[in-house]
Amino acid sequence: MTHDIRQILVAYLLSVTVMVQAGHHIYSTQLRTLQAVVNQEWMSAPPILRLGSDDVLNVSFDDLSHDYHRYTYRLERCEADWQPSEGVFENDWLEGFNNNIIDDYETSVNTIIPYTHYRLQLPNDLCRLKLSGNYRLHILDDEEKAVATVEFMITEQTMNLALEATTNTDIDLNQSHQQLSATLDYGSLRVTKPEKQIRLVLIQNGRDDNLRQAVPPTHIVSNGLKWSHCRQLIFDAGNEYHKYEVLDTSHPTMGIDYIHWDGTAFQVFPFTDEPRPNYIYDQAAHGAFYIRNSDNRDNDITGEYVYVNYRLRAQPIAEGTIIISGHWTNGNPSLYTMTYDESDRLYHCRLLQKQGYYSYQYLWLSPTGEHHLLPSEGSYYQTQNRYQALVYYKAIGERTWRLTAFRGIDLASSGGF
Repeated sequence: MTHDIRQILVAYLLSVTVMVQAGHHIYSTQLRTLQAVVNQEWMSAPPILRLGSDDVLNVSFDDLSHDYHRYTYRLERCEADWQPSEGVFENDWLEGFNNNIIDDYETSVNTIIPYTHYRLQLPNDLCRLKLSGNYRLHILDDEEKAVATVEFMITEQTMNLALEATTNTDIDLNQSHQQLSATLDYGSLRVTKPEKQIRLVLIQNGRDDNLRQAVPPTHIVSNGLKWSHCRQLIFDAGNEYHKYEVLDTSHPTMGIDYIHWDGTAFQVFPFTDEPRPNYIYDQAAHGAFYIRNSDNRDNDITGEYVYVNYRLRAQPIAEGTIIISGHWTNGNPSLYTMTYDESDRLYHCRLLQKQGYYSYQYLWLSPTGEHHLLPSEGSYYQTQNRYQALVYYKAIGERTWRLTAFRGIDLASSGGF
């Protein structure tokens, strides 16, 4: 290990601030189906826009009534660790106005459970963001109480980042892990103290529970950094996500065992998820979801809300809980916790969801709050995971972190997307 690398490693260990990844959260029991996608790319997670481009962030949600509610949104700039920015003024990063009304809404049409669909876009005629970095959008009710938040990023792509994934890892070969390596070129930006000016974050399938952050580089190159053979960049491969699609309440569609009407609502039963002792390829959306019905017209206001009954065959666990996890599981965490039924030896969970396509996985939540793959789901090197890497940069004397590079790859090609 060279002297320069040793210095950088020590500085990372001593000075790194713990970072968390962007996420969306619903705080009100009245709201459902919170979405935030860039352009029309429904699998874009986390949502990342390019500064100065025509990219649009589309945010939407449903209020479970036909009553109008005056919702507003307020933007907040955050640092690389997602703490609110205190070193910059609002007019440094925002052009226009903050605290705007969400005035684009429609009531549902011919649905059993009534709802009102609200939507907004960024940028818009009232506000535009001027700096790269992390942002949090607060959705507020008429009492100025937060009912939901959306977190997204804007990248300026002023640095060049290369990312590779392999199943030949430093702990096994083509077994149950995948390993990343990265190369960063600073471009025209000046970096004299990378341990203080550069933060690397790596994400698997848009998840926020197993990300890698502030990993010290292994090499200093002429105008950048390299990360290779880093054990911190080894991920459990896991398995392909489960999926199903509710397109029509009159008959089962992909992944659905049966549907029945209980007198007040439709009860939907996906096939029981069984243990998976072997890997079988199944193209999925890495936890994403897409709202649609069989007509595929006016999906936002004609889709029904149904109760989806999840069933998982797994051995009962003595400690912790089993949860359902996807980009759409953004409500109270207790909603997605499964309970074990001794009579049929299955785990169960029932959720109110809007018609559409859903992908998801099961995770074990330990008593200490850590997320782990469920053993019965298996972990196989062939799993087609999607990885994202972000590089944050702060110039000497600057007051805020910028997002200067983003790169994503999937294991199938280990190329960009």
